[in-house]
Amino acid sequence: MKKFVIISDTSCGLVKEEREKYGIECVNMYYCYDGNTVLATIDWEDISAKEFYDLMRSGKKITSAQVSASAYKEKFENALAQGLDVLYLGTPAVLSNSVNVSYLVRDELQKKYPDSKIICMDTYSCMFGLGLMCIKAAELRDTGNSVEETAEWLANHSQNFHQVGTVDKLEYLKRAGRVSATSAFFGGLLNIKPIIICDVKGRNAAIEKVKGRKNSLNKMIEYFKENYIAGVCDQIYISHADCLDEALEVKKMVEEVIGEDKTEIKIGYVVSTIGASVGPGMIGLYFYGKDITYDAEKK
Repeated sequence: MKKFVIISDTSCGLVKEEREKYGIECVNMYYCYDGNTVLATIDWEDISAKEFYDLMRSGKKITSAQVSASAYKEKFENALAQGLDVLYLGTPAVLSNSVNVSYLVRDELQKKYPDSKIICMDTYSCMFGLGLMCIKAAELRDTGNSVEETAEWLANHSQNFHQVGTVDKLEYLKRAGRVSATSAFFGGLLNIKPIIICDVKGRNAAIEKVKGRKNSLNKMIEYFKENYIAGVCDQIYISHADCLDEALEVKKMVEEVIGEDKTEIKIGYVVSTIGASVGPGMIGLYFYGKDITYDAEKK
């Protein structure tokens, strides 16, 4: 059976140690501010996460940019030239055009490498939801599954990788064009916090709004408790945008829910390309669970 490489992008959130452990490669997105375009690496080589979020706190407007076609072509062709097939797991098309660019590169390279397989997937997940899918793909590969079998499993279970989170201030979502100025103003005035999930297509959807930060964290745990399924993935992830103390608080609450379940709970930073939209103070929880059925377009 032909070997294959697993490739994702910055949004998967998996740091170098994890990428090396599971044999996962990444193409990098970009972020922009003050007229500069900066490579958005997961490992924060050029700027620390705290410095990045302090820029946002100081009022800097930061925007994200997609992966370039040339970056995909270089990464894909490097694997194909070695005789490997390619499985690319991408950020939802509703959030980024990067996965659509990967399709164009796939079609171009497939003509040059007709005997190789290049599978590019919209995972409908981002951040550590996407990261969990990458890890699961690696586990399937390493237990003898082909690239087609691995892609089929992921496609059949894409609605089981959950994200639930909240933001500290709606102001950053307003800057990113995700909420109206009116909603941001009154949300700030009333201390309203949205509970945000990824819906069936990977859209960020506010399924509930509560008053106060503590209540929003409690609601996240309620969602987790209602949907979590143990035994399929070996990890639960918590992301934070420079609010580690609260991430640790969420970890304790998750530990109380899972009890004797030995699933590893890991904490990591919200990557810059997502942080640019959600701002400092975002908390997210990512896990395998019951089928996601929420469709924001039908609400």
